[in-house]
This record gives sequence, C-alpha cells and structure tokens, in this order.
Amino acid sequence: MDKRRSLGILLFSLCIGTFFVYAYLLMLSEWSPIVLQLSVLMAVGGILAMIAWIGYVVATKKPTSATITSSDDSPI
Repeated sequence: MDKRRSLGILLFSLCIGTFFVYAYLLMLSEWSPIVLQLSVLMAVGGILAMIAWIGYVVATKKPTSATITSSDDSPI
C-alpha cells in the first residue's frame, strides 16, 4: 500500500508541476503560438486516433455465429 501511495503522490505532483510549466509557456513566454498550435494538434490527433481505433475494431471484428432459429413446432 505504501508503494501505491508514493506513486499516487508522484503522479499528482508531476501533473501539478506540468500544468504550471504549460501555463507559463502558454501565457508568459515567447513560445505561446507554438505551444497553442501543438496543443490543438495533439488534441485533434488524439480524437482522430480514437475514432480510427474504433473503426479498426469494427472492421476487424469477427462475425458471431449465434443465429436465432425457429422450429415449425413453435406456437408463434
């Protein structure tokens, strides 16, 4: 349990630190246009990658062999 807690604290700290570095680069540095362009590029790329993955899964899914059969004896 101690290892999980340490990992959680590390992840939390890294995320907070990364946010401040990102905010600095976006708001106060001369790199602002490039940081904004890369951020949008990564967001759009991530969304399109997820949609492409869904398309790949749908295209390569094996058809199921479960079929509904009716018998002549059924009351319906």
